[in-house]
Amino acid sequence: MRFQKLDLNLLVVLDVLLEERSVSRAANRLNLSQSAVSGNLARLREFFDDDILAQIGRSMVPTPLADSLAEPVRDILMQIQATIETKPSFDPASATRTIRLHASDYVTEVLLARVIREARRLAPGIKVEIDGMDDLVLERLSRGQVDFLVTPDTFTHPDHPKEKLFTDTHVVVAWDGNSKVGETISFDEYMAMGHVLVRFGMKRAPSFDQWFLDRFGYTRNAELFVADFTTVPNMVIGTDLLATMHERLARLYVQRLPLRILPLPIEFPVLTEMVQWHRHFQRDPALVWFRNLMRRCAAEQDAD
Repeated sequence: MRFQKLDLNLLVVLDVLLEERSVSRAANRLNLSQSAVSGNLARLREFFDDDILAQIGRSMVPTPLADSLAEPVRDILMQIQATIETKPSFDPASATRTIRLHASDYVTEVLLARVIREARRLAPGIKVEIDGMDDLVLERLSRGQVDFLVTPDTFTHPDHPKEKLFTDTHVVVAWDGNSKVGETISFDEYMAMGHVLVRFGMKRAPSFDQWFLDRFGYTRNAELFVADFTTVPNMVIGTDLLATMHERLARLYVQRLPLRILPLPIEFPVLTEMVQWHRHFQRDPALVWFRNLMRRCAAEQDAD
């Protein structure tokens, strides 16, 4: 199909080329030959009278015009995708679909396990893919590569809708054999003792508690770094290390492991976990249903 003399199929190629910045990788993504993608790139260059991608050393770099096209082209393709994929109605009992989301292992343990149990009962044909948090989750949300992102309100995308799922607070967790702490811990003790911290992705992004302390210039004595929240409790056992954990998760692990909970010696803000989705899929009946299921399970969890 052509619009204003442009073959609209070329927009798909342009979108992938601007993301991959490589003809060979774009060809793999599009399941086309490299020569076909090179031919499409030549047609794009002719239409826009611009190089689109310029070879600089061993890399291909988008031109200023290409950079300006990237977001509107992706938005157009997302609108088309939403129009084509969105069904007029959704019957959970008979539906077959895959729902993709990003969430931390903390959210998976305290909420999504319940959501999956309910989804299996109500919609047995629905498949769910849960991936962890990394440096690219906001980009994937914007590109429509994931249906939902569950993350603290602080880390949500400014351009897409969201709603609250639940709130949580933070506590200190120590091994119950740790003789260096009593029933409470002072601020000075908290700052001086060794801590287990969680960081995400290649950029080593901090967790919410570290983000908050960094804002006020507090530096804990970090002696161990791990990549997820559910690793933390086992790292504390048999040591004098402390961990600052979400209270919901901490209370689960205190029932299973020789740990104890202490109050924080500093007031942390309440953590608000949000679910976020792409604006073009706001009215997708399947995603509305799953969103409502998450919200209902969160409310039931609060009532337990």
